[in-house]
Amino acid sequence: MSGPKSLRAALRPHGLMLRGSVHFPEGEGGPRLPGGRTARTVVLVGHAGGAMWQAFCDWRATMPADLADPLDTWSKAVIDPIAAAFGAFPYYPSDPPYQPFQRWAIAAEGLAASPLGILAHPRYGLWHGYRAALGFAEDFSDIETEEGGRVPVCESCCEKPCLTACPADAVTAARFDVAACRRLLASEEGRICLDEGCRARATCPVGRDYTYPAEEIRFHMAALSLPVG
Repeated sequence: MSGPKSLRAALRPHGLMLRGSVHFPEGEGGPRLPGGRTARTVVLVGHAGGAMWQAFCDWRATMPADLADPLDTWSKAVIDPIAAAFGAFPYYPSDPPYQPFQRWAIAAEGLAASPLGILAHPRYGLWHGYRAALGFAEDFSDIETEEGGRVPVCESCCEKPCLTACPADAVTAARFDVAACRRLLASEEGRICLDEGCRARATCPVGRDYTYPAEEIRFHMAALSLPVG
């Protein structure tokens, strides 16, 4: 089995990166692998900033315009063969049985949820994500976290501008009111959020150099379900 350096190199052309790993005692706690075994190591694959966006756009230009779930489809097209080459089984956030990606990410990188529910990274802020996890039947060499992990970002933020930026008051210290957010997005007033992105997310002072490109922000906003109720 090749090590983390080779795996990083395989992901890099697609704008993807390793986001740490979680290790499980044999037969305890790991996700199921084909054949009935459980994974001993789960390695998270993710992205930060706009590094992934151009690779995705180049691929999407070769696909039918009405392709359903294009980002998930691209993720599988890219990651499935890499997983096979490294003897791993891929798990995806959108596929059942749904895996505890956020719990894995917290264990792998020591991050904590922001008031928006997005895990806050001390380098990337709120501008990062997880596209897949690779399950290995054996212990895989420790994957170092990306720079800046294991720092309580929101706890050290004094001003907390995200708590006052949302026009729907959906973001509070206690919880993120998903229903209030979606009601705003379904309204005329919410069009600016769909066009320019979440205003609360944009006010976070951490990771501003990694803000997604405008086209990527609009893509993610357009993908939201917008029930009026």
